[in-house]
Amino acid sequence: MAASLAGVLVAVLCLFTVSGLSWAAQSTQDVTASPKLKQESLQKVGAQQVQSEAEYVIGRGDILGVSVYGEGNMAAGDDGVSGDKKASASNEGVTVRLDGRISLKHVGDVQAAGLTPTQLADMLKTLFATVYDNPVVTVVLQKSDSQRYTVMGKVGKPGVYPISYPINLVQAIAQAGGFDQWANSKVTVVRKENSELTKDFQGNTMKFDYDDFLAGKRLERNIIIKSDDIIIVH
Repeated sequence: MAASLAGVLVAVLCLFTVSGLSWAAQSTQDVTASPKLKQESLQKVGAQQVQSEAEYVIGRGDILGVSVYGEGNMAAGDDGVSGDKKASASNEGVTVRLDGRISLKHVGDVQAAGLTPTQLADMLKTLFATVYDNPVVTVVLQKSDSQRYTVMGKVGKPGVYPISYPINLVQAIAQAGGFDQWANSKVTVVRKENSELTKDFQGNTMKFDYDDFLAGKRLERNIIIKSDDIIIVH
């Protein structure tokens, strides 16, 4: 049974990898910002709340790709690079520092932690509009180092995994190699008390039965994994 479960899980992960989306965003505003609009836009973006569980929130340690269409990579320190190294540098990201900021050409240090890629792209469009005419800004999450979850127990590859894209419980188990030969269908999810707890949690734990999931029962328990979740496969 465990071997067949592992096969199904890996297949689910493959489907998700082909059809899934990683986090990237272009600026959505089409107006050039005046100094007044710049300040208002920064305040507005900073006050917005994340509305969807599929929206990634940038954190400290994340590596972002920031570019302006036609101008290339905006990571500070990319100037003066030539030859073969230039193509490599154009793909290099900028790391969100412990203070939550990133350093970019022309605009200096900018707050990034706590914003989604879309919010950051909109904010940067406002800033880069002081340098370029109606810039198109793209922000890509190149590597997630701030949001992680842990998979323990009877799986092929227990360990700590980054949340680089929206991933649900079944996909997270598949990412960890699926059930090993000693596993049963029982899974426990432990979530921090100050994180989002759904009605399926008892305290800060939730029980998940993969056999029920395959039978079409309690599908709502295939939850989206949150940062710091601990998944225990029995």
